[in-house]
Amino acid sequence: MNHLQRISERVTRNGHPDDADTPCPLVTVAEFFEGNDCVGSIGCNLDSTPAPSRFHALFQRIAARADVADIRIKITAFDMPEWPFTDTVYIMTSAPVDEVASWFDEELRPDEVWEGFIADEKYEPYDVPSGSRPVAVWWD
Repeated sequence: MNHLQRISERVTRNGHPDDADTPCPLVTVAEFFEGNDCVGSIGCNLDSTPAPSRFHALFQRIAARADVADIRIKITAFDMPEWPFTDTVYIMTSAPVDEVASWFDEELRPDEVWEGFIADEKYEPYDVPSGSRPVAVWWD
């Protein structure tokens, strides 16, 4: 199974992500980035449209922090046969929202950072690690 087949199978496990009745997939950093060379799958509206590898390296550094328990990438859309798309990443952390925002350099800086999952969206089952809460980073 190649990388695109693997991620396609993963994000459609509970239905197609573009269907409003399907809970939003919350994939790991490894699931989203391994084999992903699709520029625009994340950060597509940034001026430089960075390669996924830049985000991958950033999230690996963030995940290594002592105050970060996990990172989940919300699949926002999936126009097959392209790579799944995200505009929101949830960082499970004990750090304040302002501090999380400071972890991003100018070229990869999200448009908004807030605490919590989006209230009116359905997500696939996920247990937030004890001692942390989700902090969302979003790119318009």
